[in-house]
Amino acid sequence: MNIYFSFSITGGREFQPILKHMAVGMLAAGCIVPTAMNAEATMDLMEGAQTPEAVFARDLAWIDACDLIVAEVSTPSHGVGYEICYGLMIGKPVYAYYRKDVTVSKMITGNPSHLFHLMEYRDIDELMDKLNCMIVNCRQD
Repeated sequence: MNIYFSFSITGGREFQPILKHMAVGMLAAGCIVPTAMNAEATMDLMEGAQTPEAVFARDLAWIDACDLIVAEVSTPSHGVGYEICYGLMIGKPVYAYYRKDVTVSKMITGNPSHLFHLMEYRDIDELMDKLNCMIVNCRQD
């Protein structure tokens, strides 16, 4: 399964350890996750040399090629919102996760699309249980 993993990069990195855990979990489950490298603590060193145009074209191509999008939406991000909207517009299922103790935009929480699945989590264990369940269920479809 090819998963586009979307999360805030420029909006803040306070959830980076959680993002890393999610990426490692998806990869361990045998998923292809082209954006996994962005969950690394050293991500800025890797992405810094890319032009905005190159990142835009590359990321949209990755979304076009993916089976679904997994988004961590606890940190507000223009890019994540764009990627979610683009994915939904081209018919990709989106699974968005957020920490129970944060406020998420009503544009995210109010999305009625049947392709959009929003889930809150209390801790990393609950998040990984939900993520693993989603992977198993999507493989069965």
